[in-house]
Amino acid sequence: MANKLNLEVVTPRKLVVSDEVDLCTVPGTEGVFGVMANHAPILSTLNIGPMHYNKDGDTVRLAVSGGFVEVSNNKMTVLAEAAEVSEEIDVERALRAKERAEKRIQEAKAGREDIDMARAMAAMARATARLKVAGKMS
Repeated sequence: MANKLNLEVVTPRKLVVSDEVDLCTVPGTEGVFGVMANHAPILSTLNIGPMHYNKDGDTVRLAVSGGFVEVSNNKMTVLAEAAEVSEEIDVERALRAKERAEKRIQEAKAGREDIDMARAMAAMARATARLKVAGKMS
């Protein structure tokens, strides 16, 4: 269709989304950007964060954890390390992951040298994105 964008979201484990959509917004490493039909070709890396797409007036939210996005010829392919649709997110698990990450970050700030701050910050970003997509954080 001329007014639709063919969207595929793929992880190493599965095809998460394959649909024709009106608009898709993703967290690029240089900032959030949106894509509609007839968009110019683009290749970008993805950040950890929420993404969403609109189809026929409905919005579907996902949490993505890094990867790449390619747009060409009305097709958008998101190759993500991980991706979860909002309904699939285990909120309790995400809350526990956020608490663990907060604790690790505080321990690293307090001088514990055995803690990898970058890894703790990435864990915090993943948990926060999952909670935002699940509607449990703003």
